[in-house]
Amino acid sequence: MKKRLTLLQMDVHVNDVEYNYNRVQELLTQSLTENPDIIVLPETWNTGFHPSDDLITIADRNGGERTKSLLTAFAKEHNVNIIGGSVAVAKDDLVFNTSYAYNREGALVGEYSKMHGFSPAKEDKYFASGTHTTHFELDGIPCSTVICYDIRFPELVRMAALPGTELLFVPAQWPTMRLRHWQVLNEVRAIENQLFLCAVNGCGTIGRVQSTGHSAVYDPWGGTNLLEMDTNEGIASVDIDLTVVEDIRNKINIFRDRKPELYNL
Repeated sequence: MKKRLTLLQMDVHVNDVEYNYNRVQELLTQSLTENPDIIVLPETWNTGFHPSDDLITIADRNGGERTKSLLTAFAKEHNVNIIGGSVAVAKDDLVFNTSYAYNREGALVGEYSKMHGFSPAKEDKYFASGTHTTHFELDGIPCSTVICYDIRFPELVRMAALPGTELLFVPAQWPTMRLRHWQVLNEVRAIENQLFLCAVNGCGTIGRVQSTGHSAVYDPWGGTNLLEMDTNEGIASVDIDLTVVEDIRNKINIFRDRKPELYNL
């Protein structure tokens, strides 16, 4: 099975919610010229990565109502799957960093809230933590999502991979100062879990911090990444062949050979 992934690497404007929603709509529309099967957005594209006291005042209210309305309508109208990156979502007095996945009919098929807040930036103080992984299908492909800092936790990614996941999405706002970590961690997670990994990062600046871009798609064999963008805002696509997953799992079956009864984690 072959599918086309279309990555939207966006220069997210911190605190400028109206600009960000308008820009996402523009990028989504532009991406249709790529004939995508699955469109993927970056992390916290509605507010920017903004752990601060005023976050709850600019987060998407009513459990993500505005974001859900936009994504479901676009997916249904254009018969395309969407991984909505993630957005800051207010629920009661808490804010979650939440990703939504929509199928071609515009149905919400996956929802995941980031489990690991990036404590050096005090994300864990301003965002509530999610409590479970997500598993869903897009065009029959078993998928899952983790978000940015989550990729540093192999236990979580393995939990996301265990139910037969073949395609993992990683929306992020990852800084230039740790570009090499971004590249290595994503590639290793793809290799060790024998799946395709689609990592979509932001670009531009967040205060004095530069988001590194370099959105990329990695295959399960880890030879060369199938796609890697530069540091600029833009749209890029790549075709993946999901039969590769079955091939590697037949040749090196780590899921059969693992011994969780021996792991004391």
